[in-house]
Amino acid sequence: MKITIVDDFAPKKIQISGQCFRVKETEPGVFRFITGEHVLYIKESDSKGDAKAFDISCSKKEWEKIWMPYFDMDRNYADICNREYGKHSFSDKAIDCGRGLRILKQDKWEMLISFIISQRKSIPAISSAVEAISAKFGTKLDDEIYAFPTSKQMAGATLDDLKECGLGYRAPYVYDAIRRANSGELDLEKLDDLDDEGLFEALMEVHGVGKKVSNCVCLFAYARMGRAPVDVWIARAIDEEFGGVNPFPEYGENAGIIQQYIFYYEKNGRA
Repeated sequence: MKITIVDDFAPKKIQISGQCFRVKETEPGVFRFITGEHVLYIKESDSKGDAKAFDISCSKKEWEKIWMPYFDMDRNYADICNREYGKHSFSDKAIDCGRGLRILKQDKWEMLISFIISQRKSIPAISSAVEAISAKFGTKLDDEIYAFPTSKQMAGATLDDLKECGLGYRAPYVYDAIRRANSGELDLEKLDDLDDEGLFEALMEVHGVGKKVSNCVCLFAYARMGRAPVDVWIARAIDEEFGGVNPFPEYGENAGIIQQYIFYYEKNGRA
């Protein structure tokens, strides 16, 4: 099936943006996305002007129900870039470099576990651990793809099981999250009813979830676009490019989107 996207959309930039750990370029220009038990292959085809045409592997119904929300297609990123442009010269460079990025609305449980794992790990190492967890506990979707497991599927996991997946010292943190989710102490869906600050605080009650991880989950799972996670890349940009003053409050409800452009530029865009 073919679709047309008029707004900013660049699968390669999304893949290497640091917000997702299972996106794969299966062959040149073909990108595989997984959410829940749904798998999408997408490739850019003929494009004219501002509109980009893509070949996709799913039905129209699945695209509209699953993938449009996943890619945050109801939000106009080109308009956001234009409105937020001109506040800081460095942010402007980052926006120019990162245009095409979108904030994916990913599975809440997967994001909580993925970002707990992400502490002091490289993106390839995080991806490897996430894939190992999926293969060990998740539902098999085809010969090589497994869905990320639900908390119930992980209920019987031992610390040794988790360490075998490459979690290292993070295994007890994930074990605690599994326990809380399956006891009902942690209900990730109900947390969606909280305001941004309430959600941020509630997530930090999970062992091993600090400010950065909580903000990542707020942004990438709950679409709280005003949250701007600060990791080593963003901290360096704040120190070196903004004189030590956090610029994100100036961007209000779009702070998380601008943060993502800056992260991408710091990590991938500097010549």
